[in-house]
Amino acid sequence: MLVAVVAGPDAGHAFPAIALAKALTAAGDTAVVYTGDRWLDAARADGVDTRLLPGLEPRPEDDDADAGRRIHERAAHMSSMLLPVLSASAPDLVVSDILTAGGGLAAERLGVPWVELSPHPLYRPSVSLPPIGSGLAPGTGLRGRLRDIVMRALTDRSVRAGLAQRARAREGVGLPALDPGPARRLVATIPALEVPRSDWPADARVVGPLLWEPTTALLDPPPGTGPLVLLAPSTAATGAVSMVEATVEATAASRARGRSRRLVITTVDDVPADLPSWAVGGLGRQDALLPLASVVVCGGGHGMLAKALSAGVPVVVIPGGGDQWELANRAARQGSATIVRPVSVDAVADAIDRVLGDPTYAAAAARAAATAAAVKDPVAVCRSVIADSRPR
Repeated sequence: MLVAVVAGPDAGHAFPAIALAKALTAAGDTAVVYTGDRWLDAARADGVDTRLLPGLEPRPEDDDADAGRRIHERAAHMSSMLLPVLSASAPDLVVSDILTAGGGLAAERLGVPWVELSPHPLYRPSVSLPPIGSGLAPGTGLRGRLRDIVMRALTDRSVRAGLAQRARAREGVGLPALDPGPARRLVATIPALEVPRSDWPADARVVGPLLWEPTTALLDPPPGTGPLVLLAPSTAATGAVSMVEATVEATAASRARGRSRRLVITTVDDVPADLPSWAVGGLGRQDALLPLASVVVCGGGHGMLAKALSAGVPVVVIPGGGDQWELANRAARQGSATIVRPVSVDAVADAIDRVLGDPTYAAAAARAAATAAAVKDPVAVCRSVIADSRPR
């Protein structure tokens, strides 16, 4: 089968799309990824047919401050730009990232079945949960349930506005206002980061994290036998002190107290000059370092968090914006992570000491990794959609 995978250029969305394409290709299918130009060369070097996604360029009328317009109006425009491209390649299936809705619209306009890819837990509103992003556990007891009802009511207006924007965008490209939705939803996370809900969609399948390394480079850990701290800094600012600066200084403070910590900083950005002998940094494969790591420090983006927990490594999370607060709290409730907010050198040092000194964190991370056995095969899900769409 030929599968077109559509995703935006952000690493949290492009990487899972590329990983899915690699899985499809390894299973004997053909996959083409349409995304931004940032990762084209690295993906092509890894054997993935990756092409520039048309319609990514912002238009004068786009309002990026309005999330609904950004997602739905631009998606309608992108679907028109993508339509001739997909028509020429005639895919059997389109997989469209949840934030790059133009892929799904284009598939629907072509009459091709499509699947939605969520590169994180399922973030659809639920009658069982407080609003996503609050970081709260589902309320218990009368007061807890009432809290969730009130919070959902406060966000319902935004949800309804988004649905109305989507309906108008659909009508603008000749589709019915009522969205039939995808044939399946691939929820690319580990079950440990999901939250039970009474209204789990019948079309949703948890398929495990879709992880891809954008480099073949390897980083050698610093010499020594002390615990290895793996730092994967967020690109977002999280406070007055940067995540890199705080973690380097926190490791130095721990070493000054006689704790023989070592530090590896994995980043696509520049690393601090003149790192001490117990620290190294640069662009390197995180999957090769995780088996050696005792703790991961990260911003709480789904990709790194899921990668760490899949390897059974506990986490110190310094959450930034977006869904990082939600994910950080889910991991903390599961027992495999502790949260630092706001960031400071002392807070990071204390958090690393806590995780390394308390074996329950590593045990919880091992339990999180074990949940991966319960996921579905994303390739099998895609093939089942194509089989169901064929005339009988």
